[in-house]
Amino acid sequence: MQKRQKTAKREARYHTKTGIIRITGKGMGFVEVSEAEEDILVEAEHLNTALNKDEVEITILPKQVKGRKAGKVLRIIKRAKKEFVGTLEHENGRLFLMPDDKKVYKDIAIIGGVTPEAKDNIKALVEMAEWTDPTKNPEGKIIKIIGRKGVHDVEMAAIVLEKGFDTEFPLDVEREAEVISKDAGQVSPAELAKRRDFRQTLTFTIDPVDAKDFDDAISFKKLPNGNFEIGVHIADVSHYVREHTALNREALKRGFSVYLVDRTIPMLPETLSNNICSLNPNENRLTFSAVFELDRNGVVKSRWFGKTVIHSAKRFSYEEAQELLNQGSTLNLEKGRTLIEALETLNAIAKKLREEKFKKGAIDFEQDEVRFELGENGRPLKIYKKERLDTHKLVEEYMLLANKEVAEFIFKARAKKQSDEPFIYRIHDLPDRERIANLGIFVKALGHNLHLSKGAVSAKDLTMLFEQIGGRAEESIIKTAAVRSMAKAIYSTTNIGHFGLSFEYYTHFTSPIRRYADLLVHRILFHHLNGTSIPTNEWHSYEKMARENSEQEVAAAEAERDSKKLKQVEYMSERIGQVFTGIISGVTDWGMYIEEKETRCEGMVKLRDLGDDYYNLDEKNYCLIGEKTKKKYSLGDSIRFKVTGADVERRTLDYALV
Repeated sequence: MQKRQKTAKREARYHTKTGIIRITGKGMGFVEVSEAEEDILVEAEHLNTALNKDEVEITILPKQVKGRKAGKVLRIIKRAKKEFVGTLEHENGRLFLMPDDKKVYKDIAIIGGVTPEAKDNIKALVEMAEWTDPTKNPEGKIIKIIGRKGVHDVEMAAIVLEKGFDTEFPLDVEREAEVISKDAGQVSPAELAKRRDFRQTLTFTIDPVDAKDFDDAISFKKLPNGNFEIGVHIADVSHYVREHTALNREALKRGFSVYLVDRTIPMLPETLSNNICSLNPNENRLTFSAVFELDRNGVVKSRWFGKTVIHSAKRFSYEEAQELLNQGSTLNLEKGRTLIEALETLNAIAKKLREEKFKKGAIDFEQDEVRFELGENGRPLKIYKKERLDTHKLVEEYMLLANKEVAEFIFKARAKKQSDEPFIYRIHDLPDRERIANLGIFVKALGHNLHLSKGAVSAKDLTMLFEQIGGRAEESIIKTAAVRSMAKAIYSTTNIGHFGLSFEYYTHFTSPIRRYADLLVHRILFHHLNGTSIPTNEWHSYEKMARENSEQEVAAAEAERDSKKLKQVEYMSERIGQVFTGIISGVTDWGMYIEEKETRCEGMVKLRDLGDDYYNLDEKNYCLIGEKTKKKYSLGDSIRFKVTGADVERRTLDYALV
């Protein structure tokens, strides 16, 4: 008997697997157990309290569901999160939180003390207690009242808190930042003596018109030999944010500044990010710089990295700098230098750098971005596409150059010393072959061709595809599909290069005010330049920080997308009955998705509302076909529609064809 029980236990263990579960909006789960295997489907009745992104142990069931392996969750190994945002509602005399995240398939029953503010239609942040019984609702305590549902500021705060970021800094962090800011008002002679002085070199910043923190500046000087000294000067955040401080711990916890449609939730307190660390014009600022000698073709003749001090002569918006380039007017500075001469030369060299980058295989995934004009109450008045200017590309090329050169410098220095000291690389793996094969099928269904060689795709192949679709209605859809088929760029201590940029070495060095990874890179680079080492007992922590930063990056991007989606739905909610032009962006067996041409507001036309025929999904050709009429609606088709409904809470739009 005992022998049979032991055998049964061994067999059960053999059929168990662990992985991260992804819950769909319909309450089903999919567990990724390995890259080589298909995800295991977990039906709602077998979730056993598992929530989205939890690490779980499952057992494989002796059946298939919808033609794929099915499983059952045995236990939760690690919860992905325990804090949830939602709306409070009373039901049968008890208070519940209805989570904003619709992948949380059960409401959370509130336990513990409840303040008078905890009323119906109030948004709150709740910490979930241990949940082990799937037949009961999870329980949780209110840890923060956010405010009344539907109010703009409340909804923005809810998005940030739901993604695990905080809208306020702890008091000890604020106090530490205040002390640093007060003590750092002037550059001391002792500190100046340690740095290369660029205060007399023409330097300026180019940023969005509404930016408050300027973490990069560019300096320009013509050399006697006809080449140019171009400096990329980055705020020296590591000088102020030291390791083993409350300020550093909070920056690490956040990982990123979060950019919503109307505000920034900064990684650092504003007294640092918008003041002492910001490269404001007409003020001395401490910087960490990458300085290059370049010829007119953008060839790097020499490079230098080190601590500097600068004095920015001008704060440009992208539009102002572009206007100066367009008009060719001059703005005289001391010693006869002009900003227009610097901008024109920098722009000409940037174009050479960009041309060379694409020649070597970089992929242009560039897509239209939308911006919002909001009224006083936060309601969207206008949604428009952001114009991509030469000045955007100019700044981008010099930041890429600095990032690439810093990574190469450290990698080769480590190799020369045969050192295993960690560094934080920005890596982008080769695309998964199966995803690329699916992309090829998708592209072919839309009338285009993606060349594959032995199942793999090259940057050149993707570039040729993007040239085919340039300016066409389906360009956005295909580029979005291509991005989704790519591996995600992440931070790592192991360098494998960057496929998308076609760089052998790459890192993030240029934005330490808003990205913690850049702060780490500054510290490591300074260790190397200073001849010091990272203590060996700290080496293991760098890969952990790289992994956590990659996860935080995803959360920050999701918060940004959620804020945009909310405002898009609000915008269309005030345009019910109006007619627009869009393209079919998705087809399913329950309806078609349409993206409005200018605002990129996406909504759905339900199949049941297509009353002229019964339509079937042709998955192979990405289209819907009428049974009787054979009428076809294909992905990428231009189409006229009207807005029939908007659910702001669920952030969905209903469209109808006209």
